[in-house]
Amino acid sequence: MKITGYRLEKYIVKMDRPIGDANYPSGDSLSSFGLLFLETDEGITGIAPGGNDKVASLFEAIEGEDPRGVIGLWKKMVDYVFKSGNEGDNTGAIAAIDIALWDIKAKLNEEPLWQTLGALEGKTKAYASDIGYCLSDTELHNFYSKMASKGIDAGKLKIGLSMEDDLRRIKVMKDALSTVRERPFLMLDVNEYWSPKQTVRYLSEIEKQFDIFWIEEPGRRWDYQGLNLVSKSVKAAVATGENTNGIADITTLIANQAVDMLNVSSGHSGITGCRQSANIANAYEIPVTMMNCQANFMAHLAAALPNHSMMEVVDPGREQAFSSWDNEIEDGFIVMGNSPGLGIKVNDNKLQSLKNNKFGREPITPFPRRKGAGLYIEEIGPKEVKWKK
Repeated sequence: MKITGYRLEKYIVKMDRPIGDANYPSGDSLSSFGLLFLETDEGITGIAPGGNDKVASLFEAIEGEDPRGVIGLWKKMVDYVFKSGNEGDNTGAIAAIDIALWDIKAKLNEEPLWQTLGALEGKTKAYASDIGYCLSDTELHNFYSKMASKGIDAGKLKIGLSMEDDLRRIKVMKDALSTVRERPFLMLDVNEYWSPKQTVRYLSEIEKQFDIFWIEEPGRRWDYQGLNLVSKSVKAAVATGENTNGIADITTLIANQAVDMLNVSSGHSGITGCRQSANIANAYEIPVTMMNCQANFMAHLAAALPNHSMMEVVDPGREQAFSSWDNEIEDGFIVMGNSPGLGIKVNDNKLQSLKNNKFGREPITPFPRRKGAGLYIEEIGPKEVKWKK
């Protein structure tokens, strides 16, 4: 069996709701995506959400190879970008190809990917994540109530610009999730907007009123000394790693006790690289949490990780190019079916129409770092976002 070709489709969607965080609190409803189709000479095509123009050069490293050797091909691609590094667009391209290869492998096995990866069952605990700094209190409550109706008892909230507003909105999240669990798991995310010292100061105030499970990205992703300070100074666990590329970045965090809950994702060089990161964390008995993604496709890997805690679910309406995906949220878990591979089917007609969408501008996501970040200033401009109580 040989890899014979690929097709990369890029498109923009207008989501069902805008998303925003402390770096861009007004939010944006546009988001750009890629879909990679990896073709073989036996007619089996691997599908992967993601991909960029670097796929073209990386394809030279895998063309004509047997797609079943997924881990060996991952290593070959990482070696291929040796000089420029496994980071940025290189990492994004490696990730997309790797995911498509795993999709092919599971389809060849005629089984869902979670089974190919060795999970005992196709399910993993979920938590609700708003990415909704731009949402009103009512919209925020509706979101978490919707997730609570599916049995989810844990939620993460974007905060960081106003203590008064943050305290009120944390209570909104807690009240909505309390219908499932009397003391729901409450997580907060400042997206590297605060400095470590700010985090200690502000989170100490928040913890007087709320039991916080983890604080996410309470300092820069590489600042192991600052993150260690936060971990030692507050009750909540420190979660970080979302914006790292894999094992080369996380080993320093782990070695310096700078992370209590490791954020992993397909951004850690695909499924293969993500599993490596999780396994290293597991060696130190550090739990991992899977980041959000389209159609929750990384739940396949999450279900197979021995140290996985729970997976982020955002649900802003990003799956418009898909005709179906074989998973549902039931009783607080992402439950996957038995469709081969990732279980994703693409609506080709809808995909082509999305490619032709003209919005007059590019999406703002991923958000740039906000001016004033880490400078002990957390005031929000009145024109940026107006919350409605």
